This record gives sequence, structure tokens and C-alpha cells, in this order.
Amino acid sequence: MRIGFGYDVHKLVEGRTLVLGGVTIPFEKGLSGHSDADVLCHAICDALLGAAALGDIGQHFPDSDPRYTNISSLVFLEKVSKLLIDEKFTVENIDTTIVAQEPIMAPHIPLMRQNIANSLKIEVSKVSIKASTTEGLGFSGQGLGMVAYAIALVEKD
Repeated sequence: MRIGFGYDVHKLVEGRTLVLGGVTIPFEKGLSGHSDADVLCHAICDALLGAAALGDIGQHFPDSDPRYTNISSLVFLEKVSKLLIDEKFTVENIDTTIVAQEPIMAPHIPLMRQNIANSLKIEVSKVSIKASTTEGLGFSGQGLGMVAYAIALVEKD
């Protein structure tokens, strides 16, 4: 068994749609980035790639590549899933935390879990998503950005 850790952060900006776990969430701001800037999917990609020692998200999906402009980060998860399968890894568990002052995440978490599980071709019971605030502290607490943390457990077949 191998464990990987992932982290991502993006700035909140006006004029962008907020997408987390492949779910469009009604909010007055979205995350700035080359793709859809889905911090949750990005953190999961890095955790899975790290567990398998396959590099990081920037190596596989560089922001300098126009193919990834505004692309859904669920596509990144699908590609990471294929890499893991090719290297004979099975995803055993993913545990994540989204850190944002607002909006409230709870109503969206079931669909996020399902989207992520579908993209990785795993059971939804293997995907945990939690959300927390920083009680108004720091850049996420001030509504300037969002953070996601992920840990993944994989097993070599």
C-alpha cells in the first residue's frame, strides 16, 4: 500500500464559474486558473500521482498547454485513473478537505463524490469529502481563495 498527499489553492475572482468536484456551485465568484480551476480535483490528482510516484499535475497537465484551457478537471482525474491502471495500481481510498469561508458545501458533496468516483472508476464509498472554514482567518477566511487537501491510498496489484 502507498499513500499520497495533494494540495491545491486558487484565487477567487469575478467572472468565473465556481466548480468543485465537477459540480457547478452557484456563487458570485469562481476560481482563477487555466483549466476550470477545480481545487478539489487538482488536489486529488496530486495525491494519486504522488502515491504512485508518477509526478504531479503540472507535469501531466501543464498550464502552458492550450488543450487544457477551461477543461473540466474531471478529465484530469480520468487520465490519472488510466495512468494508475496502466501501472497496476488500485485506488483504495481518497480523503479530502475543502477549505473555504463560503459558499456552504454540504448540499453539493454527494454529487462531488459521485463525479469523482465515476471519473476514477471506483466505488463512491472510497471517496470522502469534507468542508471546513478558517473562521475568517487567512486568505480563504477572507474570501480571497479556496484550498483543497487530499490523501490517497493506493495498492499495487
